[in-house]
Amino acid sequence: MNLKCAIVDDEPLALGLLESYIKKTSFLELSGSYSSAIQAMKYLPDHPVDILFLDIQMPELNGLEFSRMVPEDTRIIFTTAFDQYALDGYRVNALDYLLKPISYSDFIEAINKAVQWFELRQKADKQNANAGSENKKDYIYVKSDYKLIQIELNKILYIEGLKDYIKIHLEGEERPILSLVSMRAMEEKLPADQFIRVHRSFIVQKQKIKVIDKGRIVFGKEYIPISDSYKQELQNYVNEHIV
Repeated sequence: MNLKCAIVDDEPLALGLLESYIKKTSFLELSGSYSSAIQAMKYLPDHPVDILFLDIQMPELNGLEFSRMVPEDTRIIFTTAFDQYALDGYRVNALDYLLKPISYSDFIEAINKAVQWFELRQKADKQNANAGSENKKDYIYVKSDYKLIQIELNKILYIEGLKDYIKIHLEGEERPILSLVSMRAMEEKLPADQFIRVHRSFIVQKQKIKVIDKGRIVFGKEYIPISDSYKQELQNYVNEHIV
């Protein structure tokens, strides 16, 4: 894991020392060094970092004040010659607090805390992504001829509403599946990012739309009308993918 770092310190010696520590630590990358919080304010918004080494006692805008303006994703490690600021540092959710003069061993100890924090966040993000993919529907069950039939969503071309029942037209199947369910109930069961309603009587799978001809979607010999009330939503989808 490589982490981007920036330093804000009005003492040139402290700035130089931290720069040398970052440069000799293989997984750290120095993104910027700033001699004041005012200077850092101009550059950090366009050059976000993972770790910010931030001096507390600085003129005009001190480190504690500036830390409240830093994005939440940036972890702050305070650096100061005065240990009375330690409690204030934790109040603004600092990752660690380094007392000057800073030794390389103390520096590495603080950096290891940062690595652990980012690894935990990475793990949590991955778990959330996996949970989202597991919750994604791949199929539905519909009642048809007194049976429950599993239908894979990616095989659905379109759904046709006929008063009290629907026809589900599947790719590679000549005969549709009939089910006694309303279009509204069916639409609520289908993932909105995959299906789109184009007419009061038709719901279409977005990725199956290959040809649109004169206000109609073409599926082989079948022509699906696009009504005015649903035209704009379909147009927005097409515009996202048009070359």
